[in-house]
Amino acid sequence: MAELDVLFKARRVVTAAGEVARSIGVRDGTVIAVEPLDANLEAAEVVELGDDEVLLPGLVDSHVHVNDPGRTEWEGFGSATRAAAAGGVMTIIDMPLNSIPPTTDVAALRTKRKTAEGRVYVDVGFWGGAVPGNLRELRGLHDSGVFGFKCFLLHSGVDEFPHLEPGELADALREIGSFDALMIVHAEDPHVIDHAPPAHGASYRDFLRSRPRGAENLAVAQVIELARRTGCRVHIVHLSSSDALPMIRSAQRDGVRITVETCPHYLTFSAEEIAEGATQFKCCPPIREAANRESLWQGLADGTIDCVVSDHSPCTPELKRFDVGDFGVAWGGIASLQLGLPAVWTEARRRGHTLTDVVRWMAERPAELMGLPRKGRIETGYQADFCVFAPDEVFVVDKERLHHRNPVTPYHGRPLAGVVRGSWLRGVPIDIDSPPQGWLLNRGGA
Repeated sequence: MAELDVLFKARRVVTAAGEVARSIGVRDGTVIAVEPLDANLEAAEVVELGDDEVLLPGLVDSHVHVNDPGRTEWEGFGSATRAAAAGGVMTIIDMPLNSIPPTTDVAALRTKRKTAEGRVYVDVGFWGGAVPGNLRELRGLHDSGVFGFKCFLLHSGVDEFPHLEPGELADALREIGSFDALMIVHAEDPHVIDHAPPAHGASYRDFLRSRPRGAENLAVAQVIELARRTGCRVHIVHLSSSDALPMIRSAQRDGVRITVETCPHYLTFSAEEIAEGATQFKCCPPIREAANRESLWQGLADGTIDCVVSDHSPCTPELKRFDVGDFGVAWGGIASLQLGLPAVWTEARRRGHTLTDVVRWMAERPAELMGLPRKGRIETGYQADFCVFAPDEVFVVDKERLHHRNPVTPYHGRPLAGVVRGSWLRGVPIDIDSPPQGWLLNRGGA
């Protein structure tokens, strides 16, 4: 074998065979050798991991709101991708809303790509949006490389990205299904929420009543039925209600093409621990009770839930309304892109799960669902996207030390296990103080 560019030697590597000791050879950004640790391989550079470190594939986060252009003061491609790199996330897929313009036509996609060009530290792909009136734009967005389409079944939180009514959702699913694209759905029923007590004041319990589980359950049932009828591939984003798991499981058994994600905050926090006025915890759908959290963990364990992604939805501190602590008027969104891996690992190991499980949920399955055939695993032929992780090192989250644009996160002050000590993109270490080297991705490529 000709000389390698880089050789990684580690006593702990998470591969398709589980956690094993391996030498990983890289040439031209691709893994070309996965050999025993003592294999006789030559390389221009050798990276030896410490006994307390594990080599993981770079994570894939398919649910990130970068908000750029238009609301760059909330986040931005530079700050978001620096945070991703610091958290071991080598690929993000950017949501079509909260930026202005939203990514609902090809011209807006071009604007977003131009904004991101030369500013990304990790690889970035883009979702398109399905909104009223843009049915004829969907095929063009698909042909331009978006990874699928996002829609809401109730008000999205921003007026420039309106939601689909049931008939419009059915039409969009038929159109998207005609070219076998993916629709991802924010599933909450607006009529249930309209008849729930309105959110107001500092009480988290009152906020929880304003977004009941029934709103999610009814909307998920509607999506399942329309997916069954149209044959379109659908994906439920940020599932928070564990009550929906039995019908999702049943639909999957019936052959309905439905997949599901949940988020670190639903697996970490519980409604019972959220203090009065702590609006940094506000998100929609909301963080629910501890028993609900444990049922979500069971859904992950049995495979009903496919993956864990951040739903990184940041904003400026002013929009969280810490001045009044009112859950009714604060922006709903959790900033956590940099913290997803340690947050999930901290809770996973308490429940007997392994790093192999975490990699499946946060790298392998998201890459498969996004159609990224060379990401999410450490195997020959895959991109050399790596995370060097110290799983037993403990730290306390300090919001001021995060790379997110604004120092707002519910994880502030929380002890977490697992520190990312290095990130490698296509075999090259990421240095967030140097010019960015990330790529802009199209669906089906890497």
